[in-house]
Amino acid sequence: MIRMEHIAFHYPKQEALFHDLCLHIEQGQWVSIVGPNGAGKSTLVKLINGLLRPASGKISVHDLPVANEHIHDVRKRVGYLFQNPDNQFIATTVRDDIAFGLENRAIPRDEMIARIEEVAHELGIVEWLDRHPASLSGGQKQRVAIAGLLVLKPDIMIWDEATSMLDERSKQSMMVQLKRLHQERNMTIISVTHDAEEILASERAIVIKNGQVAADMTPMELFEQEELAYECKLVPPFALALTMALHKKGFAIEPMEDERELVNVLWPS
Repeated sequence: MIRMEHIAFHYPKQEALFHDLCLHIEQGQWVSIVGPNGAGKSTLVKLINGLLRPASGKISVHDLPVANEHIHDVRKRVGYLFQNPDNQFIATTVRDDIAFGLENRAIPRDEMIARIEEVAHELGIVEWLDRHPASLSGGQKQRVAIAGLLVLKPDIMIWDEATSMLDERSKQSMMVQLKRLHQERNMTIISVTHDAEEILASERAIVIKNGQVAADMTPMELFEQEELAYECKLVPPFALALTMALHKKGFAIEPMEDERELVNVLWPS
């Protein structure tokens, strides 16, 4: 569980970005963080694992205060995946890079090897273990970055625009991995994103605007509020946009995001 109570934050010599912001996220939820550019979405998730500290207010992760005396334990629970995976690579092979976090935690060698092998098989990266990270594609690098987090067994994974640099095929592969992690591990996932498909895959959409949580709703409800979605620079997928337009014109059709389902509904007409 993540609790943010009455959070205020500002960067040096700038106006307050957050003021009296409150947010609760339950264990096992998949939450999308959306909002206009400059609203502070990335700042918000960096506050959760202590990369940034609030000017006032309280933040806790599984009842542990995000404060100096608990920060090591908090970061054991929270994995953070950056937009650019190259920012997370420090070793000359994929295997050594995945092992880096385990070495820092003094995990015994036998357990370290077992964890790396388990995660490598889970994510389908066994054949890359002895390759240099720079030799991988963007989608492959992101999968390796995920492996480096999963071996540490976090309860919470934060994705900060982690699919924005991927091509469509790589993004779809990453979404499959994300859905599986959520279902099989009951992992809490917090995703900062503008990607409509990624938002619709989540359970909850939180809109950050004007220093506050401006809306907290299901992803479908967010896209149905077209003015708010537009303000957040969100473009609905084709099937959803079409069904919403047809619904507005009086057709007895509910908004849906699956194109095959849409074809089946429209075909009798």
